[in-house]
Amino acid sequence: MSAVPPAATTIDYGRLLPLYAAQALATGSTTVSTVLASLIISGMGSESLSGLPSTLIQLSAAASASLFGALMLHSGRRLGLSLAFVLGALGAVVGFLGARSGLMLVFLLGAAMMGAAQGGYQQARYAAAESVPDSKRGTALGVLMLMSVLGSLVMTGASRPIEQLGLVLGVSAEAAGWLVGGGLLGIAALLMLVWRPLRAPVGTAPVRLPMREAFRIRGVRSTTLALATAQGLMVTLMSLTPLRAHHMGMSHAGVAALISGHIVGMFGFGWLTGPLIDRFGVRLGYVGGSLLLLAAALTAPLPGTAWLGVSMFLLGFGWNLAFVGGSKALSRFPSAQGAADSLGYVAAASGTLLGGWIIGHSGFPLLAGICAGLALLPLVSAWRAAPKYTGS
Repeated sequence: MSAVPPAATTIDYGRLLPLYAAQALATGSTTVSTVLASLIISGMGSESLSGLPSTLIQLSAAASASLFGALMLHSGRRLGLSLAFVLGALGAVVGFLGARSGLMLVFLLGAAMMGAAQGGYQQARYAAAESVPDSKRGTALGVLMLMSVLGSLVMTGASRPIEQLGLVLGVSAEAAGWLVGGGLLGIAALLMLVWRPLRAPVGTAPVRLPMREAFRIRGVRSTTLALATAQGLMVTLMSLTPLRAHHMGMSHAGVAALISGHIVGMFGFGWLTGPLIDRFGVRLGYVGGSLLLLAAALTAPLPGTAWLGVSMFLLGFGWNLAFVGGSKALSRFPSAQGAADSLGYVAAASGTLLGGWIIGHSGFPLLAGICAGLALLPLVSAWRAAPKYTGS
């Protein structure tokens, strides 16, 4: 480990830049793989299974998050993140080969590897938080969010070069997109070679406790509840709202605009939400996130496609608040981080599976109503938040 940052009240962005850049590339790759996976499966003639890759990615991430968390706790962030990026790059290549050859099982294996990698490299946010004073951890997380939106928007705007690459390789644009995603993760792995992890400033070092003991500390379980709720609701509505848009007659360009607005809500306001949570405490993240997620669920079933755009933006913004607040609170307890992320991925996988069933049997408004009720759970987290993080 390297020396303590030069001042106990500042953020050394230069030292964190490789980590931020790697996470931006990884987020771009995740965006590409998630959006294109269903199209690849559909192109193989299995439209009824189009949701399977997304569910498989979430379940694989749930299975790996705790394992990567334990690895990083034992051997350090750099090794764990490097292995996660390498695993993701290999998974993207396997998925590309499966898509090119039309072998569904090979493609799904690649999707599972990508999901397992995501369970590891999403914990880069804790590496960023641990590198700065406690009073600046929300800000450091917010900057990481901002870098993530740049990675996502760059990849969503690179459709033409990806199509051209597909023509050169003789494959579909969707398959070429997976290969590009693998390249991004490979570069992220290389960035880990030049990233020098920073020690936390004196007095803010992570608390090294066994996982069971960590979850007994006030605020840890309720923080996990907020993170899992936000992740589950965000992925469920993000994945299934485009289906409602399609049924309402929205074009592919319109659906792409919905996703872009959602991504901006998720990542684009980290520069604002991070410092606000540092200033007023994590309860702001839980309460604000809960109310925005509630508003997203209530506006999603309203008539008119404009409301879908409002809903998707609010969904992303609400997730951002809860995610930044919860991540800051858990940054002191590394042994709980992987398990908390695993529960979030389980919630997301369960939500997409059950949500699709609910839409098929009872319609989208019922799903939105259930999501609205669940959106209130982070209010429990606000009530149970540890005093240290309430801003008081």
